[in-house]
Amino acid sequence: MWAVRAAVRPGSWLFRVARGCGAPRAAPPLSPCPERALAAFRGGLGCPEGRGGGGRGPRADGRRSRTGGKESEEEPEAAEEEEEEEEELLRRDPLLPAGTQRVCLVHPDVKWGPGKPPGTRAEWQVVEAQALVHTLDGWSVVDTVVVPTKTPDRKLVFGRGTLERLTEKIRGSPEITAVFLNVERMAAPTKKELEAAWGVQVFDRFTVVLHIFRCNARTKEARLQVALAELPLLRSHLKNNVAHLGGRGRDSRHIMGSGESFKQVQERLLKDKEAKIRKALDRLRRKRLLLGQQRRRREFPVVSVVGYTNCGKTTLIKALTGDAAIQPRDQLFATLDVTAHAGWLPSQLTVIYMDTIGFLSQLPHSLVESFSATLEDVGHSDLIVHVRDVSHPETELQKASVLSALRTLQLPRPLLDCMVEVPNKVDLVPGYIPAEPGAVAVSALLGLGLEELKARLEEAVLKATGRRVLTLRVGLAGPQLSWLHQEDHGAGGGREA
Repeated sequence: MWAVRAAVRPGSWLFRVARGCGAPRAAPPLSPCPERALAAFRGGLGCPEGRGGGGRGPRADGRRSRTGGKESEEEPEAAEEEEEEEEELLRRDPLLPAGTQRVCLVHPDVKWGPGKPPGTRAEWQVVEAQALVHTLDGWSVVDTVVVPTKTPDRKLVFGRGTLERLTEKIRGSPEITAVFLNVERMAAPTKKELEAAWGVQVFDRFTVVLHIFRCNARTKEARLQVALAELPLLRSHLKNNVAHLGGRGRDSRHIMGSGESFKQVQERLLKDKEAKIRKALDRLRRKRLLLGQQRRRREFPVVSVVGYTNCGKTTLIKALTGDAAIQPRDQLFATLDVTAHAGWLPSQLTVIYMDTIGFLSQLPHSLVESFSATLEDVGHSDLIVHVRDVSHPETELQKASVLSALRTLQLPRPLLDCMVEVPNKVDLVPGYIPAEPGAVAVSALLGLGLEELKARLEEAVLKATGRRVLTLRVGLAGPQLSWLHQEDHGAGGGREA
């Protein structure tokens, strides 16, 4: 006698067998193991690893289509033109200088007023800013200056006396080759005047984060999203350049008799570029929605793993799946592209873990807006897992930042209500006990708490998808065992003697 234990939906073929309703002639063509499930899932997503078909192909009856093959010839040409157009949109000038840079980090510490960030302290804002700089290849922080200020949004950020002291310090330090001013955005005139005063290039948080995004974007969609987020910066540069030309009397001149000034031409080009980028992203979005429907037909439960940047999401997914190909990196925004990884739950149910982009406090709005399409995938998942770095001194602020960002995505309320919280890196916090009900503390790096987490995930996935765990007893003699061997594909079955 064999026992078959499986997680199944009510009404499915295996559920009907358990209820004594007889075996159907054929079971759904699902995959028997995580590797095959992921291959099928990636094939549906159109990933390079998958085998999903793209063209229409010949008809099943062997006849030609009515167009006589003309349409099939035109489609690759149109796709090739779209490909060339998208590549042209992605050709951009560097945001930051190449090579080694020795940076002076200047942090305006707002002591009071509406500009003061809630719930944080200057020292931890400085630590995060230093981490951003160190993420850049060849960049290092050689000096850090925290300057009290009341109005970080004023033209030169600082008062006259403070600016003079900073100028003296920076100009008197020949080892400094650049300044990172830890404000979200600098106006173009501010950047110009500070660079003139200090004699080195000055960069704000938006430019640094955008450059990191550029470096880490791998898929075409992520690269296009970064290009879209970059447009406000290009418009700012245009405004500054036009003001510079206007001082020489060139702004109002018409170009080649077109009736358009230099500024109007450049604004039109940027507007056209934005429209093309949005059109390309919309094409990719429609494709993703279509493939999401294919995924749901395959009935693989999807678990989206979210969290603050560098909290250990990728390390946790590697620990849950045992996928040796996953290589976590200890840096901010190492993951910009949503990636899929298959694993088993204790009932042998195959699930797909989705690794998502990390969040950051004070992340520039245009970046959040540009990547909101990618994060739409979270809304189509069956379960959200929120990973937290409990060893970080501002873990509660990071949690609030993530939850706030998730709320802006307008996710389904039931999905947010059943979210599983996973405090990570508990090996660095001796005696840590989660305060939140239902949270499971783990150390993804050392493997602590993983079995308890898998059990918690199984409970949540079964509830979210309406599945139930059934045990069937099958005689060793007779056709039933042979039939189950042939048809038990992807139902999550595990056999016990």
